[in-house]
Amino acid sequence: MRSRTRLLASTLVIASLALGACGDDDAPKTSAGTVTVFAAASLTAAFTEIGDAFMTEYPDAEVVFNFAASSELVTQIGEGAPADVFASADQNNMTKLTDAGGSATEPALFARNLLQIIVGPGNPTGITGVADLADEDLIVVTCAPEVPCGKYAAEIFANAGVTVTPKSLEENVKAVVSKVTLGEADAGIVYRTDVIAAGSDAAGVEIPEDINVVAEYPVAVTKDAPNADGAQAFIDFVLSEQGRKILDSYGFLAP
Repeated sequence: MRSRTRLLASTLVIASLALGACGDDDAPKTSAGTVTVFAAASLTAAFTEIGDAFMTEYPDAEVVFNFAASSELVTQIGEGAPADVFASADQNNMTKLTDAGGSATEPALFARNLLQIIVGPGNPTGITGVADLADEDLIVVTCAPEVPCGKYAAEIFANAGVTVTPKSLEENVKAVVSKVTLGEADAGIVYRTDVIAAGSDAAGVEIPEDINVVAEYPVAVTKDAPNADGAQAFIDFVLSEQGRKILDSYGFLAP
């Protein structure tokens, strides 16, 4: 599949063009200019495909992504980064945005996710559950506590009644995945979708429902969106049947 999706570095400033006028109903859909999407790191693969599909639907549009921890993204938006769309991996960071008057639309839930223990291929250390992660001989990594996946990990440990001391606290979920797939850690807490995306480079250990956490993903147009119409068109696409199918294919649950 062709891809015109460009990744936006955290400190890069992008000027978005205004949305062009649409023709009649029979004409191809257009959304001129750039739609800049700030999205949680766990959405990287799914949103990249959604971005490509959106640009096929809207030939005059270009989607630019900034993937990072939701906590980092909301900070960037608060500091004036030119985002059109914010898609968070939790409700808390979206609430931070809305409470600060940083959203132009009511956030819409578009996906849910579950947490899972990620281990190396074949589960070489024989981890069977969350309680095993308390073993001080294991190298366990999680996201930093201010990052959604770190907050969720702490909730899971509390639910399980175990004390786990991570050997490192990573800036986002992709960094946790990298530590495990590179053999620098024995295990970590990530989203189920991240284990699926890792393929043969990792394996997953299920976390029982009674101690697991359900992550909810909301999305909204930002208050100062340079391309508000394009942003809404992108969100509508994410919420559409086609967007839902793409999210499903990456293991995300329906909202």
